[in-house]
Amino acid sequence: MQIDKRAWLDRIKNMFAGFDRPLALIVFLLLCVGIVTLYSASIDMPGRVEDQLRNIILTFGLMWVLANIPPTTLMRFAVPIYTFGVALLVAVAMFGLTRKGAKRWINVGVVIQPSEILKIATPLMLAWYYQRRESNIRWWDYIVGLIILAVPVGLIAKQPDLGTAVLVFASGLFVIYFAGLSFKLIVPVLVAGVIAVGAIATFQDKICQPEVQWPLMHDYQKHRICTLLDPTSDPLGKGFHTIQAVIAIGSGGPLGKGWLKGTQAHLEFIPEKHTDFIFAVFAEEFGLAGGLVLLTLYMALIARGLFIAANGATLFGRLLAGSLTMAFFTYAFVNIGMVSGILPVVGVPLPFMSYGGTALTTLGFAIGLIMSVGRQKRLMQS
Repeated sequence: MQIDKRAWLDRIKNMFAGFDRPLALIVFLLLCVGIVTLYSASIDMPGRVEDQLRNIILTFGLMWVLANIPPTTLMRFAVPIYTFGVALLVAVAMFGLTRKGAKRWINVGVVIQPSEILKIATPLMLAWYYQRRESNIRWWDYIVGLIILAVPVGLIAKQPDLGTAVLVFASGLFVIYFAGLSFKLIVPVLVAGVIAVGAIATFQDKICQPEVQWPLMHDYQKHRICTLLDPTSDPLGKGFHTIQAVIAIGSGGPLGKGWLKGTQAHLEFIPEKHTDFIFAVFAEEFGLAGGLVLLTLYMALIARGLFIAANGATLFGRLLAGSLTMAFFTYAFVNIGMVSGILPVVGVPLPFMSYGGTALTTLGFAIGLIMSVGRQKRLMQS
């Protein structure tokens, strides 16, 4: 009987051999914090917590499947998934469904948002490309990589969906950088960005006037940036989100008001409190101390992901795991910056905190791929 029990335990252990335990634990803790916060944020919206728990179970199942797929197998799907995703984006531009002024969805029997596919497909494709060029990467390979990246980013930005375009661009750019792109080439772009931001802040009174048109940007995107610089210019419109979120975060103080005691959230001052602005709910109820704990969990997730990437057995694995890990940093930085009033309001969820099945599935997909890279290394060492 003892032998049977041990064999059964060994069988269970082998089933979860693909899971990276530290990474799985960090994700589990973030999901627990997310569920606790979501319960408070959606207390007047029955069914949200139950739906999210179902999404979590499905996400862990997806993570388990992907963690047990060898990266060599994942490479075979890179080109088909990327091509399929771009084709869907083209189809959205031609035949897509328009909701709230944006054409982001398409009906293929079920209504889907193809841009979510490109969050994974783009870094997968770029990692595949540089793996193929590993022994002979030339300067023009980085130009090819930028073209591969520019196609989905341009199509997504045109929908328009600036938040998703930023996430896809960041994940792809990290692959190109990790593949060897010199930081010296990135510095001029960063300097130009800083100068542009400084110019906008300096001349906002003139360039934010209604009659002034900004090149390459929609009016609502211009309005978001101008409202970021001065939320009081539209306190009951676009500025309302930022003002109320900042009030909620500030009112939390060092230790917060306590779970279920957040007045800004429960009096309906915080918009989208269960999705994009869930950090404001968390900060109001758990304060600075809770915020530091949450940031520590995100830093631990990023550190573990980069450790797995650095020890990847192949260039493909290292590039894929590294870029997906840094994508989590981008998610958290953009969302918290947006809610805190230091970045424009864009539709970026807070990883493993915000409500939503599609976003959670995409994040679980990324974690599964990172675990797959780690599993390959462990198998080679055993």
